[in-house]
Amino acid sequence: MKKLLLFCLLFSQSILLSQTILNSAVLNLNKPTENGQLINAENVKTNEVFVFASDNKTINILKYNKSLFLANQFRDTIRSEQKRVLIGYSFGDDGNPTLYWGSENHKNIRIIKYNLETKTSNALSFDFPPNTGSTITSFQKNNAFYVVSKEKDQEHLLVFEFRNDKCEIKMFNFAPFSFKNEKGQGVSFSALVQYHYPIEKIESDDFSSLDKSENKSKMYVQDDGIVLTFDYNTKKTQAFHLNFQTNEVTEKIFDTPATQTSSTTNSFYLEKKLYQISANADQFLFSIKDFDSGKSLKNVSVSKNDTITFKNSPMFLQVNGERPQKLKTTAKFLKQISTVNSALSAFKSKQYTYITFGGFAAYQTFGISYNNMDFNNVQNASKMVFFDAALNFDSEFINNNRLEPLAIDNLNYFLSTSKNVSLVSILKVPNFYILGYYDNATKSYTMRKFTDGFMDQNPGNPIMNKAMFSKSLPPTRN
Repeated sequence: MKKLLLFCLLFSQSILLSQTILNSAVLNLNKPTENGQLINAENVKTNEVFVFASDNKTINILKYNKSLFLANQFRDTIRSEQKRVLIGYSFGDDGNPTLYWGSENHKNIRIIKYNLETKTSNALSFDFPPNTGSTITSFQKNNAFYVVSKEKDQEHLLVFEFRNDKCEIKMFNFAPFSFKNEKGQGVSFSALVQYHYPIEKIESDDFSSLDKSENKSKMYVQDDGIVLTFDYNTKKTQAFHLNFQTNEVTEKIFDTPATQTSSTTNSFYLEKKLYQISANADQFLFSIKDFDSGKSLKNVSVSKNDTITFKNSPMFLQVNGERPQKLKTTAKFLKQISTVNSALSAFKSKQYTYITFGGFAAYQTFGISYNNMDFNNVQNASKMVFFDAALNFDSEFINNNRLEPLAIDNLNYFLSTSKNVSLVSILKVPNFYILGYYDNATKSYTMRKFTDGFMDQNPGNPIMNKAMFSKSLPPTRN
């Protein structure tokens, strides 16, 4: 979807994006492209916005009030954080930030708490317990910082919650649950997530490209915990809710739409709804189910001889990230989707739910390199098939030719056409997106606000709409 917008805007000279420069502050980072790290963050209790920008010598903390005026700043020397990665942040009850610096071996975290009023900092060191296995992901939620890992030699996930200078370890046990493919062959939870289908964390505030959502194991962070979905079995989606308050694991099973012959299947979770897809060369099925009750909310079936009437873009085939090709018929689209892993992704705006249908596959090819006398030259390759659609609040497809670009569309277009931009960090606040980045030319941190829609330079001109975008081919999805 955002690819479709990006490509068409490149040819538009009369449209201004819905974006505004909010602030700019000189930082003078040392070799930012080599040493720099930057995070935009919001204290969700106070709605204050923070910027953490560092190089290999200093950490700069900028604090903006809820009206986004600079209220305080602190520049501190980095001591023991050299060669560490800034992996996250949290906010204490006193409103001050804490930063987390991960080690290269992922066995230790350096924790620095900053006091912006007294301009001081205190350091702590946290060593992960010996039974902690590989780190799956980390994230922030409700002013706390979380690290998710797989416990060694156990059917457990461990969640480390860092809040107010304390760490609480939550253990989620998957031993009581059975994991079997459509042939009834069993596998342990440990083997499933460590070797077969590693867990991919999905960001709810951005479009998820199909190369991410095609993964069979996905994680979605919620206010009360985590939702995991597994689509390794083509007959069902196996989902779990991990409750952070009770440490309970609740299993839910959702049958996938059944095609007449074998197919590839997948799912996507968004705001208590599970979107499922089944596809092969002859048939394309789509369903929406209520995640809590399991009730079916919508079912769609398309055969290769049908016309897909609910799409809001052409059907595309993209190979190796090159210029996509239009697929003129449903039969051609289904033929291509049968050669990749089916996938879909969903994104919610104020009015609609935008969905990308399709599939993705990454593979390797073998060529001959005569210059290097290498007769087994391995090259990475990829194939993506997709089209876009939109649903209203009642889960009905809409064919609205006046759909305007979303804030995240505008933001990504700005990044694709801007020079001297590095250390990008994106923050979603209730009514808009904040793009923070380091401007290499002015040696400053810049904050921009992005909203939905266009701003027309000429009020008398009609505003462009997505019907115009659909006539052009999108560039590579990121």
